[in-house]
Amino acid sequence: MIFPSTIAGSLPKPSWLAEPDKLWPQWRLQGADLAAGKLDATLLAIKLQEDAGIDIVGDGEQSRQHFVHGFLEFVDGIDFSKKVEMGIRGDRYKAMVPVVRGELKLKGRVHQLEARHARAHTKRKLKITLPGPMTISDTVADAHYGDKIKMAFAIADLLNKEARALEADGVDVIQFDEPAFNVFMSEVAGWGIEALARAIDGLKCTTAVHICYGYGIKANIDWKNSLGGEWKQYEEIFPALAKSCIGQVSVECINSRVPLKLLSLLTGKDILVGVIDVANDAIETPEQIAQVIGEVMKFVPKEHIVASTNCGMAPMHRNIAAAKLTALGTGAALARKKFA
Repeated sequence: MIFPSTIAGSLPKPSWLAEPDKLWPQWRLQGADLAAGKLDATLLAIKLQEDAGIDIVGDGEQSRQHFVHGFLEFVDGIDFSKKVEMGIRGDRYKAMVPVVRGELKLKGRVHQLEARHARAHTKRKLKITLPGPMTISDTVADAHYGDKIKMAFAIADLLNKEARALEADGVDVIQFDEPAFNVFMSEVAGWGIEALARAIDGLKCTTAVHICYGYGIKANIDWKNSLGGEWKQYEEIFPALAKSCIGQVSVECINSRVPLKLLSLLTGKDILVGVIDVANDAIETPEQIAQVIGEVMKFVPKEHIVASTNCGMAPMHRNIAAAKLTALGTGAALARKKFA
């Protein structure tokens, strides 16, 4: 199949599970009810995607309060009791982050329950997302390692352990979310991609890296508005990614100012083409989505194009996200008819 469709990762949570329309929602259940509710919401997310015609479905990150902290909660050596304020993503915004106070070790499995639950309830290809090592290292305060790179490689080893276990659970695609790749451009080729390679070492399933411009929140929108008429940052990192062992690269395309010709720098990679804008509530038409795919085909062979969302949808209104998923599935199908 050409132009299979998928999501970048997160979907809004049901209002009975967590506060709606928030990036950092508070859970509305506790204990055993919360554990059961997370799996119920995972099943709903799978059903929503299948009904929308999405080909490679995900868990919607329904079991995580946040895409980074959902992993960190399962790591020893991290102190959540006394968070500190720190500038992250190049001081784009401030966040209260946990502190690394000792050697990092996994407490056990991280996403086993939701991955196995999703695998048992869909026959479609299944994708699970993990935060990337560079992004995690930018989202914690280090009071132990004294070296950001050393800490990132320690994190990569933990990610690799969980990723290998997810593959054994039957996951078809494991995606690492690296918004930090869009900030620390000079460090990506220097050590970021090497840390990512450590995280995917030994995996036989499809691997992906997601490096878009972020959720549709004010801090990100303001930052993007400061970047000028063309976003050419990817010129610095795409050649290095092309030489890497990662299988897929996720790029924000619709309503972005990324020159699509830069995609030609990712020779040999599958491109997760963002055709759904997560920064506004307008519902894309199938024709718009097919048009974006057609433009990307000028620079990427159609066999290497996957239709996706620009980023996660966690803070979006749930009904808006559902409509956008339907547009994604319908638009990818239309593109297959037009460009087969």
